[in-house]
Amino acid sequence: MTPAFLSYAFRPFFLAGALHAAAAVGLWVPAYLGIATTPGALPPVAWHSHELLFGYVPAIVAGFLLTAVANWTGRPPVSGPLLGALVALWLLGRIAITASAGLGAPAVAAATLAFPLALLAVVGREVIAGRSWRNLKVLAGLATLAAAQGLFHAEIWLDGQTTYADHLAVAATITLVLIVAGRIVPNFTANWLRQHNPGPAPAAFGIFDRISVSTAVLALAAWTALPALPDAAAPIGGLLLAAGGLELARQWRWQPHRTLAEPLVTVLHVAYFFVPLGCLLAGAALLAGGPGTAATHAWTIGAVGLMTLAVMTRATRGHTGRPLTAPPATVAIYAGILVAVAARLVTAYVPASVTVALPLAAAGWVFAFAGFAVAYGPMLTGSRRDGA
Repeated sequence: MTPAFLSYAFRPFFLAGALHAAAAVGLWVPAYLGIATTPGALPPVAWHSHELLFGYVPAIVAGFLLTAVANWTGRPPVSGPLLGALVALWLLGRIAITASAGLGAPAVAAATLAFPLALLAVVGREVIAGRSWRNLKVLAGLATLAAAQGLFHAEIWLDGQTTYADHLAVAATITLVLIVAGRIVPNFTANWLRQHNPGPAPAAFGIFDRISVSTAVLALAAWTALPALPDAAAPIGGLLLAAGGLELARQWRWQPHRTLAEPLVTVLHVAYFFVPLGCLLAGAALLAGGPGTAATHAWTIGAVGLMTLAVMTRATRGHTGRPLTAPPATVAIYAGILVAVAARLVTAYVPASVTVALPLAAAGWVFAFAGFAVAYGPMLTGSRRDGA
């Protein structure tokens, strides 16, 4: 009989991902400030970006997609030995990075790439077997994220630093947010509004959404290619501003202002807001000057960090038979990420504040993910409350 922990992918991957996210930032900030070292051979900043973009993000993506694909295709969920093997491959990547000082670069790359390639194969098998063709775009996002990880190792191996890989990974992850959150945020909002605040429903996906998402994806691609296009900073900046404006308009059509009574729904909108905000900050930095790191952290901490926590808390509660509402401990988890992103943006615009604001950002992040592990770990490892 399959144990509860391996019955659905969200269980092991959400818990492992949260613990890893807390540990990665908890280790990196002291290293950045020069009072500790990060494990392995990667430079501290490269280690930080790799373990969040290619460690944390794929774990949560796997937990969500391998759970959701069963609903999308009508096929049984990925569980049992296959799920256990995927978790083991993810752990292998973390071990390889930690032990990279004693391993060759090819061995580290092979060990870390095993999981994203296996995940792509499993999700692809489910999508194709279930003839869920609309989700091929999700596969494209996964493939791009895996390619970014391969590029990361190639750049580190050849140049000792990354030029394109980190940006490509951020762009791929935000594209997945545009696609997946663009489905679930209006859907979850509509479900809640019907029961608790009847009125206009979130706008259905249509031509405006296609234009908005296409503009954002194009802008992200251009932002990724910027080092090769130094003379195109102005048009790329304008494209990013246009994408940000269109995404703000798209989100407003989802009725975010009418969800304030339920934090479990509101947080989805707050998280999505950081997608257009990142576009606007990136565009402003290119056109008027300013720190490019502000946009990067709006996307990674705000959009990715908060959106993944919002999905993790909601999915865990729903799939374990808990009410779809956010108790105070869950709201505190969300608040931790908001503290983290606010403090990290302060460090971008006020560099002198780094010794205070950066530890504050780390504390907010670690509190949020360690808090998730404490509050939701028993739900993830135990049986459903209703016995189903």
